[in-house]
Amino acid sequence: MQFLGIELDKYEFRALLTAIVVMTIFIFSMLYVVGARRSDVPECVNFDKSYLTPRIDKIDDSTYEVYMVAQMWGFQPSEIRIPVGSTVDFYLTSKDVVHGFYIDGKDINMMAEYGNVTKRTAKFTSAGVYKIFCHEYCGVGHQNMEAQIIVGFPTSQQ
Repeated sequence: MQFLGIELDKYEFRALLTAIVVMTIFIFSMLYVVGARRSDVPECVNFDKSYLTPRIDKIDDSTYEVYMVAQMWGFQPSEIRIPVGSTVDFYLTSKDVVHGFYIDGKDINMMAEYGNVTKRTAKFTSAGVYKIFCHEYCGVGHQNMEAQIIVGFPTSQQ
């Protein structure tokens, strides 16, 4: 049996054909996963000193921008109150060392470094309290470094 001008016996041909089929399935599976399961990786934003001022900006009724600043051993703002269904853009930086930023119950995991700004977007569709933790050891008070997002309760910031 010939394949691309090369003489093969039937077992070599079957092995080659099986390898081609498996590789084709693998390649199309990878393309499907990349397209269907688009991961929301953190986005890097150009740093300037304005990101060192913690604040919550309300863009409209359901869109917010939160400028989070991590420093030993806390996050500012330490409490964020938003309505259910809100979309929040988090801009994160650090005033000192490297910190982690993980929102419990959401797929948000970022690093805070001085001189860099990391951005992620999250939508909060359920009422509740979402804890924010530092997941990067940053010093002796690391275990106390947390903040919270309160979704769906009356706000004092609005």
